[in-house]
Amino acid sequence: MDMATKNKKKAAPKMTASEKYQYTMKVVTSATCIACKKQCTRGLQYIEKMSKPGAIGKGVACHLTKGKAFK
Repeated sequence: MDMATKNKKKAAPKMTASEKYQYTMKVVTSATCIACKKQCTRGLQYIEKMSKPGAIGKGVACHLTKGKAFK
């Protein structure tokens, strides 16, 4: 066995922009998403989910509140 092939790292999967900033975004409630002027698909899906009776949610990450990304 060749040592060069043994130590080869696997390539990390490509991250989308929303996944990259997921941990630096603030979590907002559906009320904030409803009042938002730039409604995103994630927010619209959350609004739809929370509009059902008895729905329990913890909020959704807002793309307008993203901070600096990790490298």
